[in-house]
Amino acid sequence: MAATMENVDEIRNRVILGEFGVKNVYTTDYPGNYPGYDDTWDLEKFQKNFRIDVVHLDESSMEFDMVGIDAAIANAFRRILLAEVPTMAIEKVFIYNNTSIVQDEVLAHRLGLIPIKADPRLFEYRNTEEEGSEIDTIQLQLKIKCSRNPRASKDSSDPRELYLNHMVYSRDIKWVPIGNQADVFADSSIGPVHDDILIAQLRPGQELDIIMHCVKGLGEKVAKVVNSRLDTCSREVLRHDDLKNVVKLGRVRDHFIFTVESTGILAPDVLVTEAIKVLMAKCQRFLSELDSPDME
Repeated sequence: MAATMENVDEIRNRVILGEFGVKNVYTTDYPGNYPGYDDTWDLEKFQKNFRIDVVHLDESSMEFDMVGIDAAIANAFRRILLAEVPTMAIEKVFIYNNTSIVQDEVLAHRLGLIPIKADPRLFEYRNTEEEGSEIDTIQLQLKIKCSRNPRASKDSSDPRELYLNHMVYSRDIKWVPIGNQADVFADSSIGPVHDDILIAQLRPGQELDIIMHCVKGLGEKVAKVVNSRLDTCSREVLRHDDLKNVVKLGRVRDHFIFTVESTGILAPDVLVTEAIKVLMAKCQRFLSELDSPDME
């Protein structure tokens, strides 16, 4: 059914929050859909209306408003931030000795979740058929053994006094340079982002001897993106029969609020910049495919 002139602007510009659902969620302002409206896409008009307002920025998080963009593009940007921003992460775990009570598989999983501070832009993607090299691999080592503390009091029952190296933390992971990495990354502190992540607990005689390889990959856990004000409007007013028919709740259709949280590998503003580059590259590939002879 065609929309009347009274509510056409509402349909075009607002998402309506109903008591049990959301209305006008689909974009309808495409050319020719509404008589009297010129919805032809125009670059100058887009540049005038589009803006990004940074609300908050620190070392670990960033909040910004993206205004004047279609929901499909904003969602594509969100998905890229979640899954397609490259990062360096532990992929291979070589366990030469593990006499702790933690199983090898569990230990390898724990190590793989530790964020590693290394700029992925300085590395290449690793060819799975080739051995790792200084341009695509970071090598880390965890070698530690628990022993009794000879200076501990005989009456003490505190493991912190009785044992040495009984708590294994991420700070115990050391970077082992490959090739010329020691010179290339002399000013970089490659290693775990946080040094207080507990990996395992040991007792005298137990030890760990592990080598880890970090490679560049797509970081599904680098950033957490949440539309922090998505459909969070209180609907309490709609529970009152005398008010629900005279009050209308809505949201601006082309206004999106992003909160980006980083694990510390890359700053949140760098994550956003890299996501924009990925989106631009996707658009360029799409245009190249359209211009290819195979499309004719």
